[in-house]
Amino acid sequence: MAEDLVLDTAIRDWVLIPLSVVMVLIGVLRYFVSKLMRTSQLPDAKIIKEGQVIIRARNLRAAANFIPAKAFRARRLYYTNEDNGLLHVPKGQAQNPQAQMFSDPNMAMDMMKKNLSMIIPQTLTFAWVNFFFSGFVAAKIPFPLTQRFRSMLQNGIDLSTVDVSYVSSRSWYFLNLFGLRGLFSLILGEENATDDTQRMMQMSGFGFDPSKSLGAEKDGLDIVQHDWVLPKFEERAEAVLRKRLS
Repeated sequence: MAEDLVLDTAIRDWVLIPLSVVMVLIGVLRYFVSKLMRTSQLPDAKIIKEGQVIIRARNLRAAANFIPAKAFRARRLYYTNEDNGLLHVPKGQAQNPQAQMFSDPNMAMDMMKKNLSMIIPQTLTFAWVNFFFSGFVAAKIPFPLTQRFRSMLQNGIDLSTVDVSYVSSRSWYFLNLFGLRGLFSLILGEENATDDTQRMMQMSGFGFDPSKSLGAEKDGLDIVQHDWVLPKFEERAEAVLRKRLS
């Protein structure tokens, strides 16, 4: 049976609060450091053009039923034509994101700076937490949890008799690491929020492959079944009025 623990207020004052404040300050500091290290680059005109084409094709697919069938077929042919369609990518011309990154030294340097600005502070912070606060039970969640949360909330505590709702100091560090995006969006703005989860996902990928998005949008337009809804508006309005009057 799980045991109930009485947490000392000194743990709150010297472990829980300092750890949370340090995580917030490190996130803000990392944002400004990465902003200073960021090199100013002009956006690629080709990538911007392809992105605008994808947006226009998505708008056409979403509003397909609000234009006549002849107009929709003409617009779809304009995008999906095999000869000169805007969404058609000829074979052999698809870009390799990895090759694009390594061919552009500025892009590779920016990716390395972003990774370093994340890895170095978090490595030092984790070493600090592991050295000074290892083994502390820092907090208690005010609602019961299942045993599946034990490995996530009690990292560094090897006691199966402790209730799952208790959180170790090491687990509190990881919860702050991945759960402060909302606070950063309030402090730094929505577009400047520091998201460590997104940065870790970016580390496993290279660049952006517009050919896949163009091909996916082309396939989406090809399978759209057009059904013009404007001529049916009067019938629907008449049916609604009859239903209300009956």
